[in-house]
Amino acid sequence: MTHRVMPFHRQPLFRNAPEPAFLSRRVEGYYQERVHNTWDGGHIMRGRHPGGDAIHLSSNDYLSVARHPKILQAAADCLLASGNGLLMSGIFLHGDNPLLDLELRLANFMGAEAGVLCQSGFAANTGLIQSIADETTPVYVDMMAHMSLWEGIRAASARAVSFHHNDMAHLARQIQKHGPGVILVDSVYSTNGSVCPLETLVEIGTQSGCVLVVDESHSLGTHGSHGEGMVAALGLCDQVHFRTASLAKAFAGRAGFISCSERFSEYFKFESNPAIFSSTLLPHEIAGLAATLEVIHDEHWRRRALEANAALLRQALDDLGYNLNGSQSQIIALESGSERQTIVLRDALEARGIFGSVFCAPATPKNRALIRLSVNAMLTPDALARIVDVCREIRGEVGLADWASTRRKKAQSAAPAEPAEAAVA
Repeated sequence: MTHRVMPFHRQPLFRNAPEPAFLSRRVEGYYQERVHNTWDGGHIMRGRHPGGDAIHLSSNDYLSVARHPKILQAAADCLLASGNGLLMSGIFLHGDNPLLDLELRLANFMGAEAGVLCQSGFAANTGLIQSIADETTPVYVDMMAHMSLWEGIRAASARAVSFHHNDMAHLARQIQKHGPGVILVDSVYSTNGSVCPLETLVEIGTQSGCVLVVDESHSLGTHGSHGEGMVAALGLCDQVHFRTASLAKAFAGRAGFISCSERFSEYFKFESNPAIFSSTLLPHEIAGLAATLEVIHDEHWRRRALEANAALLRQALDDLGYNLNGSQSQIIALESGSERQTIVLRDALEARGIFGSVFCAPATPKNRALIRLSVNAMLTPDALARIVDVCREIRGEVGLADWASTRRKKAQSAAPAEPAEAAVA
């Protein structure tokens, strides 16, 4: 018998271009300071692989719609019919177009006149701030605001003026000192699930003549009678200039959105660098998001289930002694402190089948790293009970009593209540 053997050609070793010294120093600094010195040769983001019975609390799919058959069918049908469509910048779109139709539907859903779909929530925030601020504009930004808002300030070459987290009195003093500008906040903060006092914020912004930008990435879909977001639910639409959102959260897609006036929508598309210099969304993404909007609007039970699950878990973990840092939402953070302590917490949770998201610098301040637990609508009573049991069991193993966040919680509980400072000057 004759055997034909495929000749084997050894591929030459791939060689990178030599790195200049300034680049080598920067890359080596990461491996030396973080991987070697801080993570002891491991990696804070690389823990165990989840088994089949793992409980995943790392997804932003709060309403559990990522595998909804109506959404998948809409996207699949469109993909088969239209492929990837015409790849071009959105500035070329006009007339009867599915993307423009979805922009209007989303805007109406949120109680706005118009809106703009962007490639991502990051692109929405950076492009918006670049379009409304410049080097003469003070931009007042909550210290816990999403990194994309800070990046937008840099893109605009504007003056960043930070204020203490959710401290409206401090915000008012900063505006009094620096003058009218732009105020940037999240409605629900992605790091610890705390909620912005929007009504007080609107009062301050209106009285001081500021432009208000509220990032609703973690409240669009989850808050309001139909998921229209927190600003609309509070009846503040006509007092907030812009609302932005990543649709990679409750909408389980890949896009960003800005609610605005019709006049501003036209201006933004021809002023924002991310809008001008990026290709638009693909047809099947638009079809999937359109179907998701219908699901979110109609299936109220998902919001009710999410709210109940989050409330149960927050109360249980608070009773166990964890400092939840004011969480009032589906985002619950266990603030372990140093990155080494966070690796210990990660390993303790994952060894018992609970998988959350590690947050550390630059997503958090140094030595305030945490594990974020993202609650979803489909968590069963058994799964919730298992999460609580695990968090009870590991308290000694992870040194909960010695965490700085635990000491802060005890100090706050022991301190006498102080009269609230007036938020509006």
